[in-house]
Amino acid sequence: MTRKLIHVDMDAFFAAVEQRDDPSLRGKPVVVGGTPDGRGVVCTASYEARKYGVRSAMSAAHAKRLCPHAIFVPGSFSRYREASAGMHAIFHDYTDLVEGVSLDEAYLDVTENKAGLAYAREVAVDIRRRIRAELGLTASAGVAPAKFVAKIASDHRKPDGLTVIPPDGVLNFLHPLPVRKLPGVGPSTAVRLQTLGLHTVGDLYRCDERDLVRRLGSRGAWLAGMARGEDPRRVVVSRERKSRGSERTFHEDVTHLDGVREHVVEQIRGLCEGLQRAGELARTVTLKVRYADFRTITRAATLDRPTAAPADVVPVVEGLLGRTDAGRTPIRLVGVTFSNFASEDAPVLEQLALPFAPAW
Repeated sequence: MTRKLIHVDMDAFFAAVEQRDDPSLRGKPVVVGGTPDGRGVVCTASYEARKYGVRSAMSAAHAKRLCPHAIFVPGSFSRYREASAGMHAIFHDYTDLVEGVSLDEAYLDVTENKAGLAYAREVAVDIRRRIRAELGLTASAGVAPAKFVAKIASDHRKPDGLTVIPPDGVLNFLHPLPVRKLPGVGPSTAVRLQTLGLHTVGDLYRCDERDLVRRLGSRGAWLAGMARGEDPRRVVVSRERKSRGSERTFHEDVTHLDGVREHVVEQIRGLCEGLQRAGELARTVTLKVRYADFRTITRAATLDRPTAAPADVVPVVEGLLGRTDAGRTPIRLVGVTFSNFASEDAPVLEQLALPFAPAW
C-alpha cells in the first residue's frame, strides 16, 4: 500500500507566536533570540526580517546590521510549548501516527485517518485551517508518499503553503531541484557533488549508482535512492530522548570561578526540573566549557545511580569544573547536558564489587 504522509511545518513559529500575542509586532521585522549588544544569536526571525537576510543561528549583532530597525525579543518558551501542544492536539484528531520532530514540525501518517477523508490533501487542508482558526498561526504542509519528499514539499511554497506530490509525480517534482535540497546534503557535500557534474537531483538519478558508492561510500547509495524517490523510513510515533542540555553564552567573558559556578548551578536546577516533569532520571552528566579563545572542552561523569535531584548533581559538576581552567582563563560559554536516562519506576541496578583486581 502506498503511504500517505504529511509534513507540517509552522511558519516562523516563535516569531509568529510573538506577533500573534502582541499586535504591535505584526507586519514588523521581529527577531527572537539574544540582544544585538551582546553575544546572542538569532533563534527565529519573522518573514519581514528574513527579507533583509536575517537567518536563524546568525549572531544578533549581524542581524542588527542587516536590519537596523528589527525588533529583538527574548522569547517565551512556555508560550511556544503551549502552542505546540495545541498543534499536536489537532494532529491527533486525524491520526495517532504522529512523529514530532521539534516544537514546530511533525510528520503524520494519514494512510488511514480518523476523519474518514478520502485524500491526504483534504486532511492537510483541514489541519491548516484549524491551526489558523484555533491557534491564530499559519503552517505549511507537504503531502507525499515518502518522508523526505513530504519535507521538501512543505518548504516549497512557504509561508502558508500546501504542496501535494502524488506517487506518480515524485520524480517530476524532485529531478529539477538542486542537490542541496536533499536532506543530509550540506554545503560541503553539495560542492563535492557539483565538482562531479551533479547539480540537480535528476543528475544524480542519471548517474551510475556504483560510481556514486565508489566516490561517496554508503552516502552515495542513500543519495541514489532519494533520486529515485525512495525512503523506507516510517513515521515513528515516539522518539526516545537521548539527552537534555542547556548552554549559556556570556555577554562578557567570565573570569571568576564563583561566577561560572553560579551559572552552572542554575542550569542544573532547570534541567532537573525538566527531568522531574518528564518522570526521567539521568545517570551521566557532561560539562561543556568554551574559553575566550574559542577552545572548547567537555568533562563527563557517570553518577552512582540515576537521579533528578540537583543536590546529587551539583557536587559532581563542581568536581568537573575543577578539571577545567575556569577561574584562571576567561570563559565565553558554559553548558550542562544530562544523558543515559532511566524512568522513575525503572529498577536501579547496583554495580557489584568483583573479588579480583584488574590486570592493568
